[in-house]
Amino acid sequence: MTERPPYAGTRYPRLADIPAFTERIAEGWGEEAVPAAVVPGAAEAAAAHRRRLGERVPGKAIVVASGTAPVRNDDCEYLFRADSDFAWLTGCAAEGAVLVMTPRPGGHDARLHLPAPFRPGETGFFANAAHGELWVGASPGLKSWSEALQIQVEPVTALDGATGLTGALASRSVPEALLASLGLERSEALGRHLSTLRMVKDAWEIEQMRLAVDTTVDGFAAVAREVPRAVAEGLGERWLQGTFDRHARTFGNGPGYATIVGSGHHAPVLHWVRCDGPVLPEAALLLDMGVETRSLYTADVTRTLPADGTFGPRQRDVHDLVERAHRAGLAQIRPGTAYLDFHFAAMEVVAQGLHDWGLLPVSVDEALSPKGQQHRRYLACGIGHHLGLDVHDCSQSEYEDYMGADLEAGVVMTVEPGLYFHANDLTVPPELRGIGVRLEDDVLVTADGAEVLSAALPIDADGVEAWTRARLAEAGR
Repeated sequence: MTERPPYAGTRYPRLADIPAFTERIAEGWGEEAVPAAVVPGAAEAAAAHRRRLGERVPGKAIVVASGTAPVRNDDCEYLFRADSDFAWLTGCAAEGAVLVMTPRPGGHDARLHLPAPFRPGETGFFANAAHGELWVGASPGLKSWSEALQIQVEPVTALDGATGLTGALASRSVPEALLASLGLERSEALGRHLSTLRMVKDAWEIEQMRLAVDTTVDGFAAVAREVPRAVAEGLGERWLQGTFDRHARTFGNGPGYATIVGSGHHAPVLHWVRCDGPVLPEAALLLDMGVETRSLYTADVTRTLPADGTFGPRQRDVHDLVERAHRAGLAQIRPGTAYLDFHFAAMEVVAQGLHDWGLLPVSVDEALSPKGQQHRRYLACGIGHHLGLDVHDCSQSEYEDYMGADLEAGVVMTVEPGLYFHANDLTVPPELRGIGVRLEDDVLVTADGAEVLSAALPIDADGVEAWTRARLAEAGR
């Protein structure tokens, strides 16, 4: 049998089985110290979060994992992003990590288990594409993570055959293999507890939300300045999507969700993330975008811009109605009010406006009734949600804790009414077809009211036009 030559990669036959290679690749490497990437203040905030969770489930062991990157195709993965509950409890964004909290009198002890990087001299250094430093670069060691996060850190292999965790609450992020080895089942109750705790942000979290929103506002300006080029060179919606995503990746961790850029008849499509159309100079341009900070907190802001700097008459009519609904919703945001009050206030304005335009087949009262909702044909989605580590934050909580609760100081939420008249909607006059307008702001509930974190972007049509023209002018300099 003819001996096969070494494969170009590390397999078939394995380079690890060739002594000359393993001897050569193990020698001559200097040390490269890499600090753990932890956002300032994250370790202290995470410790406080663990205390809050421990107080909610006293006497219970807790297991939460960071997760692993999903496969994109074949042996290539998507870029890793840590599970939000794990990030909230640790301040760590490492892949394949596991937090274990064990009860003790008066609280919980916490240990973080991390995959140890493969250093020179170890087979994994060149053979493991996920953690081998030849593949991924120098990585922080367990000691660096422990010092940065102020928590005990052990290798993830120390969990093999671990005992004493019977009955522990395991999060939905814990992989099946680990659940099986520890004899655990996933706990929906743990997810609900974490979602409810995450609804009210502490001072550090609010600081991260401000950073996310401010960086997002800068991203809107960067996108608006590229509109003339997207039009003139035929680069289209995807150029603007890429502009924002580059901005988010440069000044944060990346976009907090798939960036939406919809021009003309794409604007009414609620989640238009394909972004494969042209940017039409005479059409409204809907931009729904958010920067995720390096601490993984995200903004979620939407504005609808006139691509040429001026709204057409019917575009302005739609924008004005959405603005009135938006202001009605914002006016309800304060401590002690029912969470859904903002939703109902905005919907009442929308329904009345549609009725005035002759687009409702019933009265406003009938449309607003639980058995009506005819106005929702043009606004099928909700008009707000909690915001934080997830763009739709705290979604695992009970209805009573989310929709049925009163607002508290420290809640961060969105208000985002819109009207969406699809190009093929025969229930509206031709001049409305293909117009989609959404206004979305990120709002912090304060002790005595609310603060619109994204207020740097105007919401009135005149203000939006003036802001857009200024950015278009900057593009021509």
